[in-house]
Amino acid sequence: MHIIQIDRLTINHAGREIFRDLSWAIGDRDRVGLVGPNGVGKSSLFRAIMGLVTPDSGAITRMRGVRVGYLPQEVVLPPGALLDAAFSMPPELAEVETQLARVEAELGKPEVYGDPDRLARWLARQEKALAEYDHLGGARHAGRVQDTLARLGFAPDDLTLDTSVLSGGQKKLVALARLILEQPHVLLLDEPDNHLDLAAKARLESLVRDYPGAVVIISHDRYLLDEVVTHIAEMDGGKLTVYTGNYSAYATERELRRLRQQQSYVAQQKEIARIEEAIARFEHWARIVVNERHIKQARSRRKMLERMEANGEIIEKVREARTMDLQLNGWRGSTKMLEITDLSMGFDRDLLFLGLGLLVRHGERVGLIGPNGAGKSVLFRLILGELEPLDGRIKIGPSARIGYYAQEHQTLAAWLDRTPVERVRDMRPMTEGEAVAFLGKFLFSYDHCRQPIGTLSGGERSRLQFATLMLSQPNLLLLDEPTNNLDIPSVEALEGALDGFEGAMLVISHDRYFLDKMVDRIVELDQGAFTEVMGGYTDYLAGRGNPHP
Repeated sequence: MHIIQIDRLTINHAGREIFRDLSWAIGDRDRVGLVGPNGVGKSSLFRAIMGLVTPDSGAITRMRGVRVGYLPQEVVLPPGALLDAAFSMPPELAEVETQLARVEAELGKPEVYGDPDRLARWLARQEKALAEYDHLGGARHAGRVQDTLARLGFAPDDLTLDTSVLSGGQKKLVALARLILEQPHVLLLDEPDNHLDLAAKARLESLVRDYPGAVVIISHDRYLLDEVVTHIAEMDGGKLTVYTGNYSAYATERELRRLRQQQSYVAQQKEIARIEEAIARFEHWARIVVNERHIKQARSRRKMLERMEANGEIIEKVREARTMDLQLNGWRGSTKMLEITDLSMGFDRDLLFLGLGLLVRHGERVGLIGPNGAGKSVLFRLILGELEPLDGRIKIGPSARIGYYAQEHQTLAAWLDRTPVERVRDMRPMTEGEAVAFLGKFLFSYDHCRQPIGTLSGGERSRLQFATLMLSQPNLLLLDEPTNNLDIPSVEALEGALDGFEGAMLVISHDRYFLDKMVDRIVELDQGAFTEVMGGYTDYLAGRGNPHP
């Protein structure tokens, strides 16, 4: 049953048309992944459904009584304890609590408790409200709040933490707990998995699967989309196309549709060319012999083409979306590219790890996983020589050249007031025109090439880091969450570049789909020690005896 209907919606922003005449329907039990390149309007559509954006035309209709909950990309929590920030009541229960508070206030008035008739009426109201409160589980609500937080990975000691000290991922989980406790009929989740570690993502998936209403998720996490959704809604080129199945089924069906469309386009173009040749031939004969029959035949075929165009029967050529043209060629280096022996590190009294050992050989693809705060990024800083270990040794192969991708774009920190053009010209001598053309391969417009790096979005800074990585020509890649901030087409472009890379790679990632495709060994850093499993993320899960997270 459809509970939200979107009809011919058009939205413009700052003079740019985001999408036009977009139509869609959301069912009461739908599990939908909303995908598409950055900037196509996915978040704008969510905001329009919530009434936060006024469409230029079209309509959004909800069934009577349907409530929608929205988790934005950036979450702001009220100051105070985590538990208080998460405490949220369903509207029906909150209304009953308001009624009970009013009844109690009336019962405390002398003119009420001194009048037996009025007192009896208010006591009857109280009894009715208490029955409704019990029916809605009001006495158990506080326990449900704590149970929901526990399902999202919060320990009892976490509940007293001030919201100001929470990470971005933790804030999202608290906001998600509030939404789930309110029990809206539809959940709109905009990148709910950002900044979450692998365990938190698995808990998020379990919670979404069990949710009793509809859920629509904007996400670039293909593994999450495989696990929880039953439909994919693809936004691209101002259009929305719905596919049945999870992400993998969508990727296969999309490619099949594109192949069929291209075949149909080629066949139709041949037919159109044949008709146009016939029109030209009949018109030529008509001019020579002034034959009315040839003139009518030419007109008939021309009308045929016009009807095809007027009826929308002309098949469009398959449009190839632009993606960044990343090429990481690498080159043959040392057999032992990276060797870590008896490595120990900590800060003050906080010991992160003790006696770590790791060997990465030429050609290996190693995925480094572990909980947030386990020390993965610190290990990278030790390898780069930015920190000194407490003990142990790190040896880089003599012919290894490191290429480093920083999760928080730290490699660009000294360039925030400079432009992308200046950054790439500093790395390699080239004219300004050549620099602009090079950055164009990474989807930078001319204007973006010349604006300060500090004003770029997270996705644009990520693409700039990859551009500089390509110019550095490394053969040992240290990648810290390389798929963060990238849309799915850009991630696929990265995967394509890494497929042909000749060298070694050590990658920190919570992107399970990426790990399954790109690495041949998983190394988990947890509780100060390494555990190794051959294969990708699915093999790692199976090795733990947990084939389904």
